[in-house]
Amino acid sequence: MGQDKLAIVRGGGDLATGVIYRLWRARFNVLCLEVPKPLVVRRTVAVAEAVFDGTYKIEDMTAVKIDSPADWKDRRKIAVLVDPEGRSIRGLSPLLVVDGMMMKRYTGTSKDMAPLVLALGPGFSAPDQVHGVIETKRGHYLGRLITNGTAIPNTGVPGMEMGYTTERLLRAPCDGYVKGVRSIGDHVGAGDLVATIGESEIRAQISGVLRGLIHPSVEVSKGVKIGDVDPRDVREHCFSITDKALAIAGGVLEAVLSFGIAQ
Repeated sequence: MGQDKLAIVRGGGDLATGVIYRLWRARFNVLCLEVPKPLVVRRTVAVAEAVFDGTYKIEDMTAVKIDSPADWKDRRKIAVLVDPEGRSIRGLSPLLVVDGMMMKRYTGTSKDMAPLVLALGPGFSAPDQVHGVIETKRGHYLGRLITNGTAIPNTGVPGMEMGYTTERLLRAPCDGYVKGVRSIGDHVGAGDLVATIGESEIRAQISGVLRGLIHPSVEVSKGVKIGDVDPRDVREHCFSITDKALAIAGGVLEAVLSFGIAQ
């Protein structure tokens, strides 16, 4: 594969990382664009973690932070560049751009950025804004490629796991920095102290495994999701890309093949 087979993914959270992983496995060179302080909760399966650590490995894929596209020497590694506005996109002439920021609103990603431009989840419409939208809501339509219309609107309620929805979430009780008391992968019981923000405590509402916790260097606002507990309580799930992320990635690969950009 030549260096011209470039895919740029805006956002490096857990769902975007599923897309990045499958593109990487399909022999694309993948550049991820992130913000300086990613609000990523499922950090153990997010290439955004490279923004904090410099290098980060997820399964058999390695992501490295770069300061400019010229620093990207090893194309078999995922490059992570802090470029929240996507200014680098037009100068790099990618074959594919995927908006995986999961902002649930239109972010300015447009189909003139590349021969194929896709967006994950609600906030975008095809074909006027992007060439295709990938459904991200868990259920019958998860991973579907939409080329005429929009994804299901955001409900604000996470998918149900073992009868739990919002109970799985940990939210900031106030503004500030999160100090973890427990670590991702730890088992927690209902009522256990998971983290603090200043003098405020954040306790698990249910029992399970702590699947995500925001980085301690990121300042958060009251009400922001800062972690989640998985009631299935399987520690290994914290360190592997989810079925949901890979289903969404399958929709991206369908678009790549159906639009013919991989030929």
